[in-house]
Amino acid sequence: MTIKKDDNVKILVGKDKGKTGKVVKSLPRENKVVVAGINKVKRHQKARKDGQKGQVIEMEMPLHVSNVALVK
Repeated sequence: MTIKKDDNVKILVGKDKGKTGKVVKSLPRENKVVVAGINKVKRHQKARKDGQKGQVIEMEMPLHVSNVALVK
């Protein structure tokens, strides 16, 4: 896998096509990367303690390496 952490990449497919971002995390065994601000999804989290409310967390999900291109 040629794309590593802190590389700048351009998204080739999907809802964020054409956007660029920095690789935050590389997952070489799965051939995936996490790009800052790209491929964001909302996850619902249950309340953990009494009196605490549940919440909706927005987080970045991994993209397959073939869907990003290295930008110089």
